[in-house]
Amino acid sequence: MNPIVFPGLGLTVHIQRVAFQLFGRSVYWYGIIIAVGFLLATIFCCKQAHRFGIRQDELLDMLLFALPIGIICARIYYVIFNAQLYFTEEGQFSWGDAIAIWDGGIAIYGSIIGGALTCLIFCHVRKIPFLAMADLAVLGLLIGQCIGRWGNFINQEAFGGPCTLPWRMALNINGQYITVHPTFLYESLWNAVGFCILFFLIRRLRTFDGALFLSYLLWYGLGRFWIEGLRTDSLYLFQTGIRVSQLVAGLSVILAAVLLIRNLVIVKHKPEHLWVNRVEKSA
Repeated sequence: MNPIVFPGLGLTVHIQRVAFQLFGRSVYWYGIIIAVGFLLATIFCCKQAHRFGIRQDELLDMLLFALPIGIICARIYYVIFNAQLYFTEEGQFSWGDAIAIWDGGIAIYGSIIGGALTCLIFCHVRKIPFLAMADLAVLGLLIGQCIGRWGNFINQEAFGGPCTLPWRMALNINGQYITVHPTFLYESLWNAVGFCILFFLIRRLRTFDGALFLSYLLWYGLGRFWIEGLRTDSLYLFQTGIRVSQLVAGLSVILAAVLLIRNLVIVKHKPEHLWVNRVEKSA
């Protein structure tokens, strides 16, 4: 692949997408980075589970369902809003191409939606408060997203429009170097800051189950709405010209803000209502 240049910083990075060959098949850095992000997120959440009244085995059981379903939903989301790529010249929808996730094409919001619904059903079946589990899960999600975005850097994708700022990134596009916004970096840093805010501040002030979950929706939605407007590879709501991720992010921000205000101003929460305190009391 062509080198990535940061002319304002005097840096040139030479990267290959393939990390190594295993039994004749290529193993890509993108997959390795995603796997590392998931592993670190899982380890962190396992160590923090007791703070939310969640047992480690409950968390791991939930992830066994949420991970594959989240990946499938990430692909479905991408295909739905990029459907034109999967029709043949004869106008027939190619199911083979649609399911070929190994050829690339997933969307994080699809994964978040699929994972959240899976978590909701799992918690209902296991009689675990969804919001307590969600508060724990979003901390891991931020870790995974922060690390995972560097896979986009390796693939030289998910970048923004033309940029002349000191931290601009120069990529070879169709044989010509252009300087663009490193939006992968923006989102990675945004998620890192969000993790610090949720873990070191809001977790300590948490008075109700769902506080971290709603704060995540608000924080990530604000960042994604801004960053998505800079990107050049957005998925659009069919032929409307509306960026799907901006729409979802905007709705998430509004919903989270309303529910946070309701829970912080109107509803009177008591410490003993937190699931972790109820679990400790009954132990």
